[in-house]
Amino acid sequence: MIETRDLLLHPVRLRIVQALVGAPMTPRQLKERLGDVAQATLYRHLKQLADGGLVEVVDERPVRGTVERTYRVVSSAVSLTDADLESATSDDHFRYFATFVGTMLTDYATYLAAGEPSLGADRVGYRQTPIWLTDDELDALVAALRTAVDAVIDNEAGPGRRRRLLTTVIMPDDRSEPPEATH
Repeated sequence: MIETRDLLLHPVRLRIVQALVGAPMTPRQLKERLGDVAQATLYRHLKQLADGGLVEVVDERPVRGTVERTYRVVSSAVSLTDADLESATSDDHFRYFATFVGTMLTDYATYLAAGEPSLGADRVGYRQTPIWLTDDELDALVAALRTAVDAVIDNEAGPGRRRRLLTTVIMPDDRSEPPEATH
């Protein structure tokens, strides 16, 4: 059996899981959402995710002599545990991050390919902001962000609502020295 972290951190499977967060879908709907994933590939990865317990079938209905399944993410299963992260090597962490960034690049390329992008109107943004924080200040910032996201994470699709991807990366930047203290 494939380990959870290896299931989750495959580029196609990660995209499937991201698509299903908060939005149960059939394979047909997933195919429409993901676009560039071949149907056979999609079914193979869905089976692996289901066998690994990361997605589950929430509905089945007969459609033209076959059974159409609706899948959803098993929220408690799709995050890497502290043990997963602690046991990972530097090479593992680089592979995980490369998969994450690759998925983000694919999402952005899909957005750009969908037509004439209007970053302002679509409220698309990307930036990197260096900030000086103690560990306690960072923990407070992360808690505030988590609170803000938790307030809207269960929003359902509806008029005027557009599904958006919020991506965060926090890492130390030890390339720069703190400024000299002024007196």
